[in-house]
Amino acid sequence: MADRQEIVSRVTKALKGEPSPVAIHNARKVDARGEQSGYWIVSDANGVITAAGTDEQAFAKACAAAGIASDSEAVLDAAGRILVPGYVDIHAHGAWEKSFDDGPDGIDVARAGHAVHGTTRQVLSLITNPLDVICRNIRTVRDKMASGRPDILGCHLEGPFLALARKGAHDPNCLKDPVPEIVDEMLEASDADVAHGKRGCIRQITIAPELPHGLSAISQFADAGVVPAVGHCDADYETAKAGFNAGAGIMTHMFNAMNGLHHRNPGPIPAAVEDPRVTIELINDGFHVQNPMVKLGFGFAPHRIAFVTDAMAATDCPDGAYKLGALDVNVIDGHARLVSNGAIAGSTLLLEVAVSRAVNELGISPVAAVEAATLTPAKAFGFDKPNEVTGAPIGLLAPGFAADLNLIDPVSWKVERVWCAGRNIK
Repeated sequence: MADRQEIVSRVTKALKGEPSPVAIHNARKVDARGEQSGYWIVSDANGVITAAGTDEQAFAKACAAAGIASDSEAVLDAAGRILVPGYVDIHAHGAWEKSFDDGPDGIDVARAGHAVHGTTRQVLSLITNPLDVICRNIRTVRDKMASGRPDILGCHLEGPFLALARKGAHDPNCLKDPVPEIVDEMLEASDADVAHGKRGCIRQITIAPELPHGLSAISQFADAGVVPAVGHCDADYETAKAGFNAGAGIMTHMFNAMNGLHHRNPGPIPAAVEDPRVTIELINDGFHVQNPMVKLGFGFAPHRIAFVTDAMAATDCPDGAYKLGALDVNVIDGHARLVSNGAIAGSTLLLEVAVSRAVNELGISPVAAVEAATLTPAKAFGFDKPNEVTGAPIGLLAPGFAADLNLIDPVSWKVERVWCAGRNIK
């Protein structure tokens, strides 16, 4: 564990520090716009890509323009390795024995656990808890963002507005109907100011739309700049469709914690698939969703599938006993289940693994697999354009985009080097 503490310290220091220019050449670029060999990028001291291409003479000029000497340590020969944008995980709960609910230090540890595997940006998912605890955890995320770290995009509330029948590993004693007063309390904790158009730190919230105040809460959150998500629900097709029309823009981990596809009772999945406004989360670990359904789901909505991990504290850790909120979890063979009833309790997945298995096991094209872990999740919140949270857009390897970079082994797809907004993480 001492080694991990050292890594956490180094990663946290890098993310709190200033960006540096980066120049990488002789790479195989893979992003949502396609593949190119002999690719190079140059970023500036602001952590933004200033130039990119395949002409080596142009690379030398771009380096000079950025003040990077040809023999500088900032110049890296990729030697044919794959260069992709940094991965963006919009639904994850923790790693390295810590959850994002575990206070500032817990966030540092769990973020480092994902960052060294190429997840440069993350929406921190908070588990169902008593309302005062949820609001305290929201404020912790808010304060972390205010400290200037570029890697934390905000928080995702997975609960407490979930259907009891589809609660999964969430504490049933803490589930609630999303009455306006509770929504207001959460928005206040996030530092949102609806009257003046100020978005708080809540990025998304999962809501079962069939709850008595489900649809009104979706509208209330959407009006505050939050992207509500339909999930952990028992909704029929029409109710799910009403949720999307009310402002929900995401489906929380499709297939999991919801009624499935049926030819005479379609349920919420077709409502999400047919709506071009909706980003659809998918846990590609072969356990939450088995391979045939991952491939089927991936084909449902091209360019709208976002790989998520739903990763809990046991991620990148040995099997054993862990906690998910106040609930006891056993992890056996990397699979997390509640001790009380055997329900799946999140995953131990990394986006690095989700992308690798998509390419190497499922035969999904590298471009589509990388898009699902980069540009698609960024688009869910408008982060593919200049915005107040990330500044420069994220999700592509192109001039004007943030220097979020992963250098990857071309066979295993393991992440070897990582930069977040020009900050060297690994």
